[in-house]
Amino acid sequence: MTDEPLDVNSLAVEIAKRVDALPKANVPSVRTVRRQYSKRIKGAGPREVVELAKELYRQRRVHRFFADELIANHKGTLATLSPRAIESLGKGMDSWDEVDCFGGYLSGPAWRDGVIADETVQRWTRSPDRWWRRAALVSTVALNAKSHGGKGEAKRTLAVCERLIDDRDDMVVKAMSWALRALGERDRAAVRRFVDMHRGELATRVVREVENKLRTGLKNPKGAK
Repeated sequence: MTDEPLDVNSLAVEIAKRVDALPKANVPSVRTVRRQYSKRIKGAGPREVVELAKELYRQRRVHRFFADELIANHKGTLATLSPRAIESLGKGMDSWDEVDCFGGYLSGPAWRDGVIADETVQRWTRSPDRWWRRAALVSTVALNAKSHGGKGEAKRTLAVCERLIDDRDDMVVKAMSWALRALGERDRAAVRRFVDMHRGELATRVVREVENKLRTGLKNPKGAK
């Protein structure tokens, strides 16, 4: 632990070199490096940690999950961020995996813990940017999935799903399926009612995958049509 200010530029370059030097830069090995740096910056202030994450985003030499996990695993940092600051961390997302990291590590937990309000996430559902619409749905996973610390939030989840029920962008459709399947872990009855009520409006893929999950526990069980 140190009280000295972080040199975020130099540290970001150092992190990239460490990751580049890995024999195999897969998620487990990169996460091992991330954990080492989380320990190293334990004594840094929240603002410095966020600036380091943003510098890693800017350099684009390390996968986004590294930066997002630095924030998520730095005690208290996420709780200090305003809704505007949360949104600034998602600026420039342009792939499903970047959105899923943002939603899984940052916006979802921030919403679950009251850092951002329902209205913020609902506003994303009206965005012309497909990635923000996907982010709204992915953020619901943290409300429900046990692996994300979710306790089950049917009302809030289904309010977001309903707003995007007619969206046929493939990235949004896939996130809709994920959101409903995650809620199904906590409230099968609520998901069943929603699917039955909106069967004619939901994408066929969503209905199929969600019903498979409710029936078999798998999104795409072998032999399912």
